[in-house]
Parts: sequence; C-alpha cells; structure tokens
Amino acid sequence: MFTKILIANRGEIACRVIKTARKMGLTSVAIYSDADAQALHVQMADEAIHIGPPPANQSYIVIDKVMAAIKESGAQAVHPGYGFLSENSKFAEALEAAGVAFVGPPVGAIEKMGDKITSKKIAKEAGVSTVPGYMGLIADADEAVKISNEVGYPVMLKASAGGGGKGMRIAWNDQEAREGFQASKNEAANSFGDDRIFIEKFVTQPRHIEIQVLCDAHGNGIYLGERECSIQRRNQKVVEEAPSPFLDEATRKAMGEQAVALAQAVGYTSAGTVEFIVDGDKNFYFLEMNTRLQVEHPVTELITGVDLVEQMIRVANGEKLTITQDDIKLTGWSIENRLYAEDPYRGFLPSIGRLTRYRPPQEVAAGPLSDNGKWADNAPTGAVAVRNDTGVYEGGEISMYYDPMIAKLCTWAPTRAEAIEAMRVALDSFEVEGIGHNLPFLSAVMDHPIFVDGTMTTAFIEEQYPDGFEGVELAEADLHRIAAASAAMHRVGEIRRARVSGRMDNHERKVGSHWNVAVQGQSYDVVIKADKAGATVEFDDGTVLRVAGDWTPGDQLATMTVNEAPLVMKVGKISGGFRIRTRGADLRVHVRSPRQAELARKMPVKVAPDTSKMLLCPMPGLVVKMDVAVGDEVQEGQTLCTIEAMKMENNLRAERKGIVTKINAEAGDSLAVDDVIMEFE
Repeated sequence: MFTKILIANRGEIACRVIKTARKMGLTSVAIYSDADAQALHVQMADEAIHIGPPPANQSYIVIDKVMAAIKESGAQAVHPGYGFLSENSKFAEALEAAGVAFVGPPVGAIEKMGDKITSKKIAKEAGVSTVPGYMGLIADADEAVKISNEVGYPVMLKASAGGGGKGMRIAWNDQEAREGFQASKNEAANSFGDDRIFIEKFVTQPRHIEIQVLCDAHGNGIYLGERECSIQRRNQKVVEEAPSPFLDEATRKAMGEQAVALAQAVGYTSAGTVEFIVDGDKNFYFLEMNTRLQVEHPVTELITGVDLVEQMIRVANGEKLTITQDDIKLTGWSIENRLYAEDPYRGFLPSIGRLTRYRPPQEVAAGPLSDNGKWADNAPTGAVAVRNDTGVYEGGEISMYYDPMIAKLCTWAPTRAEAIEAMRVALDSFEVEGIGHNLPFLSAVMDHPIFVDGTMTTAFIEEQYPDGFEGVELAEADLHRIAAASAAMHRVGEIRRARVSGRMDNHERKVGSHWNVAVQGQSYDVVIKADKAGATVEFDDGTVLRVAGDWTPGDQLATMTVNEAPLVMKVGKISGGFRIRTRGADLRVHVRSPRQAELARKMPVKVAPDTSKMLLCPMPGLVVKMDVAVGDEVQEGQTLCTIEAMKMENNLRAERKGIVTKINAEAGDSLAVDDVIMEFE
C-alpha cells in the first residue's frame, strides 16, 4: 500500500477523502488556490501545496500545476474527488506516465465512458436502451436549433464533459435552444475546459435513479444498490436517498446487473455510477456513466456499511475486492440534503460572503454497524445516524469562484419515515448565518406530501414551485406548537428581566400568566401555568399543550418538546418577540400582554417601496453582457442582461413590456444583491 495520497480537489469532497486516508494511516496532501488558503481541507490535510489563482481554470484544472504539486509532495497516489480533473483522461495519462496511482478507472474507461457522447454510442452498440438524441459534435447555435427540431422539443443541451448540473439547459423552443447552446458552451469551457455540447430528447415526468458499481482489476464487479435522485433543480440534484422508494427487487437486480455488465465491458475499475431514467412502468433507459465518485455516495455508504473511498484506494493499489454481491445488503434508509449557498427566495441564485455562524447538527454514528464492518441484517428500532460532509467552517468565506455547496447533510434510520423525521430535526438544528442558503427549501421538501409518499419525479420542483420558493405557510397545529413554545420562552425571558431589574427575587413569580401570541396572521390568547419541569399552555380555543426544554434567553437554538414531540427552532430576538425559523418557515412571533396586543392591532402596516420599474441584481455577480440599450422597448420575457455567478450564467428577463430609461451597469461590472441594473417607464 502506498503511504502518501494527494487529493486533487477542494471543499467537502477533499475533506471526505482526507478522513478515509487518515483512517487508513495514509499521509494526505491538499492543493489550494489563493481563495482557499484558509480552507478546511487545507487545515485538515497533513501537507498543503499552493497551485495558483482562484479561478479553477488557472489552478485546480491545470494539469501541469497539479502534476508539479504531486512531484513536490512525493505523493504515490492521487484521488481526484468529483468535478475538476476527475474524468479527464489526459490527467490520468499524465499520472500513469509519472508512475503515480490514479484512484479511479483506467484511461481507456474514462475515454469510453467519461465522455457522454462516446458513452451513449457504446451503450447503444451494447444493446442498452438509450434516450433519443444527437451524439455528434454541434458546430454552432444554428445547428443546435436544427438538431433540436429534428429530435423534437423539449430537448436537453448537455456538456459532453459535464457533471453537477454545469453546462446543462432544457430548451422548449428555438430561442431557448439558441441561448442554451451558447450558455452551456461557456459554462462547460469554464468548468471543465471542454466546450463540446450534445443534444438529447428531454423525457418529461421521469425518475432519475442511479446504480453504484464497484469493480477491481481482477475481473470482479458488484453493484451496491441504487440511489433516487429525482429532486433536482436546474438539473442539479438537491435531495438523494437510498434505496429508491419506487423500485422493486426485480428491477433493482436488472438495473444492477446491466450496470456491472456495462462497466466490465469497458474494463472499468474503481467506484463508478451508471445513471438511468426510469418511467412510471419501471422501464429504465441508460443516461450516462460517471467514472468517478458521486456527490451523493454517502447514502450508499450508510445503507451498505461500505466505505467507497477506501475501496477505491484499495483497488488503485491493485487489491482484489473482498466484498461479493452476496455480501451487499441494503439495511434501513438514508437521505441526503445538499446545503447550497443560494437564496431560495430569489430564485435560488448564488449567495457569497462570510459564514458568520455555522453550527451543523451533532453527528451521530448509526447503531446497527456490526463488528465485521458490514451492516447487521436487523437494525434496532429507533436507531438514527446523522452525518454532515462539509468543507467550510464558521468565519470562513463562500467564494464566487466555485460550486456553492456548503455541506451534505445525511440521516439514516431503519425506515424511510424515520429517516425523513430525523432529517427534519437535523435541518431545523442546522444554524447558518451570513449568507443566503436553501435550508428553508430543504425543510419544505421534507414535509411535502409528494416527497413523503415517494411519488416524486424529476419535475417535482418545477411543478410544485412554478413561481419559485416563497416560504412555507405552516398548518394550524404547527402554529399552535410554535405559539406555545414562544409563550413559554417569553415567560422565561420576563422572569430574567424582572430579576435583573430587582422587581422580584427567586421565590416570587409575579410575571403575568395571560399573554397574546401573534404569528403568521393568527392571534392566540393563552394562559401559562409553569412548574419546574416545564409549562402548560392553554389556548382560548381549548387546546392545551405541554412545553418542556432548557432554552435560556440568548440561545439561538431552542430544542424543545411540545406534548413530548420534538420541536427545534432557530431563535432570534425582535422587538416584542422572536424571529423563529423552523420546518422551512421564517416567522415573526410577537408575544404581548393583552393590553399591548390591543394597541398593536391599531398600528398601521408598513408598505414596501415600489421597485416594479427597476431591474435589481438578484445575486452578487459579474455582468457578462447587456442585451438592451436606453430607449429600447422590451417585451415580456425578453433577455435584458446576463449575470455570471459561481460558474453559472443567468439570463435576467423582462417581467412585462416597457421602455428602458436608464442603465447603471455595463459588461465587466461586479454587482451586489439589489443593485439597480436598469430602470423602465
């Protein structure tokens, strides 16, 4: 076994690989750009080597710079993570020529399956059912429009060397095909150094299910079940789970065997993933093979007990798999939520800045891991695991140069319902401040009836949130729980204030028991009866709730129980109450005396300023181009300008017809959130 491994990546995946390297007794080497000098993966690694400026195409994906770092460090092996150079055959060739082990598949397998155009052809020749499309090179936007019409709208324009949702666009008409082609080429060039694009039919209402395979260089290959990845936004996965709530054992077996056969047909070694589209009748169609570790690999590890990174390293060392297909048992259920630095209230646009507060939920190891390193057949009832793969820390920066992922939060439990509930609590316990993030949206998904039923498709977000995410309206029962907890918390605060002011001592309880709680447009009159174990809160409609918890004023996280059911809330102080965030809702909860509540009802409502005649920048970014000029008449849906942020190009469009009266920015300008780009009459 080699003794030193370099991780040719950054962020959470670099940290993930370092953890396994440490477990195996290997020395780890990190590489970093100027922007990542203080990054977590640099701090975790045994050694770290600087490789260049922040843009990935000047640092992380420059093969010569990475090879120089390998030589400097004396690393005998390289793990590429995902993205960047992980599926670059030239990088694998350079490693082979230097006598350095590549923790991934052989060059030939990367060339055959890592390139999406080539892999489609091979799959078709091998008799694998594939989605209709055009796999040849596309010269320009005109040809893209022509091909799109031949295939039939809607179509998907995809980067040949792509992954992670980069370089992908859905087009429903000629204009979107033309715009999408150029945007996909630009993103592909910036992210992967390869701007080739292909087109395939976009299958509506599909499920995205993928098979994890693991092969060695001795002819052995196995599959480790499937992952359901249907919750996607802009073709980028947001929620994954294993196993799929849709597949039966026969379909799982057929997909797994086909995936292994395809991998072995191209001489594949290491961990890889074969992706399929599955229709409502459980017919499955090959999409592509990712010749690398997938972002969502933790859910497979949690239901199988197999450390995929360790297996990749051992295969790269020439070892045979010690796991057979019969050893693979899928135990329990695991769910992964991807926490992104993006603002769900602004169309999920990227957010950058400093993490002024970053407090993940406490990680908990699952109970049913047996002594031999494999999952026990029967997990004990109530066992729960919480895992958080991350590459950031409190006080660190979310950079504009890289993918906006902050963390991958995973839960495991014996059943899907228990895993979902564990995820709800974990999301509510996750504290992130300083940037926009998608925690509220993830919480909303975990509560959505379609997700809970397991009947989602890849169109879930598009169909359920057609106008974007505007927050969560909680049900009456949830509002009662929050109101009861808030009233009890307010009472604790009043007692402390009274003691500090000298109005009472520890033996007196002169704080009032009658309060009014206003939340989400509702008003509740409550009576609180407290004791040493908690408080009983009685509502004017007769509802009685028992609240317990150890919250004290100033705590930003309240872990409570209401009628013995958990309630976790992020708490902020506002005048006359609290800002409460829980289950995807962001609430202003006011707790007042009856007289204060009476007066509050007479207060006028503040009216928001009118910005309907302005185009505001929805996220920090760089102006790529302006598509209109002062005096132009624009139509609804017309592209006004293009903003680039975190390697993604975003076209800002007119919401209604109007005339441009003023433009405040030009190509090359850096803009902040809510900067006025242009004005209309």
